[in-house]
Parts: sequence; C-alpha cells; structure tokens
Amino acid sequence: MIVYASRTGNVRHIVSKLDTDGSYSLEEMPVAERPFLLVTYTDMLGQVPQPVLMYMLKNHAYCVGVVASGNNNFGHANFAKSADILSIKFNIPIVRKLDLRGSSHDYLAIQEFYNEKVKK
Repeated sequence: MIVYASRTGNVRHIVSKLDTDGSYSLEEMPVAERPFLLVTYTDMLGQVPQPVLMYMLKNHAYCVGVVASGNNNFGHANFAKSADILSIKFNIPIVRKLDLRGSSHDYLAIQEFYNEKVKK
C-alpha cells in the first residue's frame, strides 16, 4: 500500500498514476499493519512536514521506502530534502525525488520499486 501526504495536490496526483493495492492519506491510515511506500511533499525550505514526521515515528517499521516531491526552484540543497531526512532518520531507501508532479519516467521507476518491495 501507499501512505501519502499531499498539501497542494501534487503528491495526490503522483499517487493516482500508480497501480497499487491501496493508497491512503496519513489521516485515513493512522496505524500501519503491513509494508507501505511513503509519498510526501517537502515543506518550507527542505523540511519534513510535521504530520509526516509524527506518522513515521509510530509506523516507520513498516515503511519500505520514501518518495518526495519538491521544487527545483528552491535549489539543489533543499530539493525534496524531506526524502533525505526521512531516509537517514528511519534507515529507509529514497525511491525517487520528484520535481512538483514528476514525469512518466518517475512514475515508472516508482511503480517498479513498488511492485518489487511492496506488492510482492
């Protein structure tokens, strides 16, 4: 399954392009009981959104990877940095960093990871 956080709709759009066995916003899935892929946005200048951090503190054991949306206009150091922070803090792989809504190439890479690590 995919658990996601979307503020502007970009992440929701990304998730809608994937073939999954379920996708849930953080609010819809308060407790994870099976492996999931986290898809999130990046807040401010490279920060993890607070709701995402709180969710991961409780559910990181089931997270198999993270995809983060960001904006290249904020510079390389801050681009989708939430993925970097979450990867280090919870020892999970970064699957992809996307500029805004990403591209079909990004969706394909995410789908391949999902099929291998989550869908099994």
